[in-house]
Amino acid sequence: MRVMVFVKATADSEAGTMPETEMLEAMGQFNEALADAGIMVSGEGLHPSSRGKRIAFDGADRKVIDGPFAATGELVAGFWIWQVKDMDEAVAWAKRCPNPMPGPSEIEIRPIFEMEDFADQMTPELAAQENRIRAKTEGL
Repeated sequence: MRVMVFVKATADSEAGTMPETEMLEAMGQFNEALADAGIMVSGEGLHPSSRGKRIAFDGADRKVIDGPFAATGELVAGFWIWQVKDMDEAVAWAKRCPNPMPGPSEIEIRPIFEMEDFADQMTPELAAQENRIRAKTEGL
């Protein structure tokens, strides 16, 4: 099972406050443990939402919205993609994570849809297309 693990934004991350060296060291050790265990597929930190954009959709219309975005606690400051056996394993690893922010913070874990989740809707043509796309994007 793959999961996406979100590090929720805080006022510090939205202000662009860079982590202290000690935090980078602790997170590096955690990431190395994830990689050594074969759990970590990828992971990155994100710039503050002030550097981002949103695209709002309404039918055929598109509207670009410049950051920063409100509701800091609902924003994402970083993420991992993990390959785990189940949600319990993901939670166990998340509990081992150093606090990713100075002060209170949250991590959210969400399962990623897999092709078999769409079994009732997946035609052979759609499955072949998905396989082509995955082959093109692997290793990028």
